[in-house]
Amino acid sequence: MKHGTFFWFVFPSVFLMLAFIALPIVSIVTQSLYSEHEQVVVVVENCGPFGCTESTSVDQEATAALREAEPLGKWAGLDIYKDRNHLAVDQVASAWENTVSWSHFWGTIMNLPFYSAMAFTLTYTAIVTPMTIILGFVVAVVVNSVARSLRGPTIFFSLLPMIVTPLVGALILFWMVDARGILGTALQWLADDPSLSVKASTPLMWIMLMVYGTWSSIPFAFIVYYAGLQTVNQDTLEAAMIDGASRWERIRYVVIPHLAPLTTFIALIQLMDNFRVFEPIISFEALAHARSLSIAIFTDLGGETRLLSSAAATSVITIVFVAILLSPVLIRTWRDFGTQK
Repeated sequence: MKHGTFFWFVFPSVFLMLAFIALPIVSIVTQSLYSEHEQVVVVVENCGPFGCTESTSVDQEATAALREAEPLGKWAGLDIYKDRNHLAVDQVASAWENTVSWSHFWGTIMNLPFYSAMAFTLTYTAIVTPMTIILGFVVAVVVNSVARSLRGPTIFFSLLPMIVTPLVGALILFWMVDARGILGTALQWLADDPSLSVKASTPLMWIMLMVYGTWSSIPFAFIVYYAGLQTVNQDTLEAAMIDGASRWERIRYVVIPHLAPLTTFIALIQLMDNFRVFEPIISFEALAHARSLSIAIFTDLGGETRLLSSAAATSVITIVFVAILLSPVLIRTWRDFGTQK
């Protein structure tokens, strides 16, 4: 392919990536280094027959002029990253110096908003991602093994979690785990505790969020694996059967190695999606029990006072952690690609 032809071929994609990915990231990083201007407060002394009193008011013109002169805000450097709502450098150092035990230090850290959000986000990602890959592969193998006449309906029901609107699916499960719902009643019966409530328990709510996250993500892994199963070399499978390989051995030594590139692809997508967990927490009304980094960003951007710099700093930290999580998979993919060449 000629260089000119190649340039015009990739130009639209490169332009869109720069416009909608690179430039917004640069803008977010820049905003995270500036803090919002404080309002200019004017003290006015009012004197009357019975003495003088002081009152304060906001000078709107001075505040507007200050914001117009410095639209990004005042320079803060890395101060926003180090404050209590983010990395909490001073608080962590103080907790480490005054720690009595590891459990005491961990409890102190978990009371900080950023680290509690990071703990849930990492736990959610570490559990939901492998469970989605494993169960998606199992469903794909099972569906691929059923009779052809039943394969269509089986595929349809396997894709239902993807077809159902995420909010609707979350609300259905939310009602089911209610104390009056079928799952909530069953849990009370199994635990022999009529007062047991998923909505009132932080560990149970975390488990329910991860169950929902896995359930809603399985169809994606299933459809990718199912498409990959159609490309498995049947001659290799038949040769393995002739050599006496069991079904598990054929899956382990033939199917799984063949689908390894797809596993890498699914892992990349799921790591990015799960680290940005947001909808399940809102749908389950679980803000009292679970808080993710995306929820922290949403909270900063909501309300009457929008904390743009705080939201930008959390976004940058999220991007850095996503890159760290993806780096092992990307490095392995790069090495495999280099070996194949």
